[in-house]
Amino acid sequence: MRLLDEDESINPALSVVNLVDVFLVLVAALLIAIAQNPMNPFLEENVTVIKNAGQPDMEMIIKNGETIETYKSNGEIGSGDGVKAGVAYRMADGSIVYVPEGDKAGQE
Repeated sequence: MRLLDEDESINPALSVVNLVDVFLVLVAALLIAIAQNPMNPFLEENVTVIKNAGQPDMEMIIKNGETIETYKSNGEIGSGDGVKAGVAYRMADGSIVYVPEGDKAGQE
């Protein structure tokens, strides 16, 4: 039973164990601080994140509730599916007026 009779100040392994405990507490505190950061965009219910804005490899990540959608740019300006729906005009006072296209109002 020599191990039980040893003086604790002589055993260097005890100080290493104490250091490991201190670092584990420090890491846990940092993880909690990061998880509760108000700047974390994914804490909100609906979030839109734009990566590399204005670049050819731009990417949009949209979180809508539980679903996450990703849209990647192909680098071409004005590309995509869709048709012209009308014309928007900026007035002198700064307001914007939208005029839909078509012969009748509400026609698509």
